Amino acid sequence: MSAPDLRRAAAARALELVEPGMRLGIGTGSTANAFVELLGERVRAGLDLVGVPTSEATHAAATRAGIRLATLEEVPELDLTIDGADEVDDRLRLIKGGGAALLREKIVAFASRRMVVIADAAKRVETLGAFPLPIEVNPFGLAATRRAVEAAILRAGCVGEVALRRTAEGAPLLTDGGHHILDARLGRIPDPESLSTALWAVPGVVEHGLFLGIASAAILAADVDGTAEVTVLGSLD
Repeated sequence: MSAPDLRRAAAARALELVEPGMRLGIGTGSTANAFVELLGERVRAGLDLVGVPTSEATHAAATRAGIRLATLEEVPELDLTIDGADEVDDRLRLIKGGGAALLREKIVAFASRRMVVIADAAKRVETLGAFPLPIEVNPFGLAATRRAVEAAILRAGCVGEVALRRTAEGAPLLTDGGHHILDARLGRIPDPESLSTALWAVPGVVEHGLFLGIASAAILAADVDGTAEVTVLGSLD
């Protein structure tokens, strides 16, 4: 099966968790887009809920799908957030931020009673770090912040290059919040908790893509003899 088919299978399983009247956080990325499409079908069939998007891109997609939306100012407590991940380990620790929405994704996830991750099974790893870790930073003092981030990474026992993420045209990428992203290509992160603490100590770091102790479950879809087989890590209750 193709990657889009697997993403849709994971999204379809997550859709079973959505109930009428829910206050729902809606994630960003290719797998979250599959969820938005399926959720839109349910909404057009009569499902009533309110969604809080994690990015301007998701806001646009959800609006096109006919999903009623609100902000966290209007709905500060959410029942459930469904979002993708770039990596997930067996302890439900995540790397997120490939879509440059990590700050809003983490804010929405923290405002939710539950966060459930949807992904294809290739995103499941034994050790986080093969996917470059996104670190959202303030543009002011970028060079100094980058040096401090590199030092923090070394103190946390990791080794690798830190690169400023750029657009296809070569300009520094700007997040929805007007920040830049440093991508740390570390290979492996032996102690995500230590790295998280080290990065938070750096002035200029707005957020990082380590989501630790946030997800309650992950729905992972794998191709088994041409059929999507869904595995659940954690609890969906």
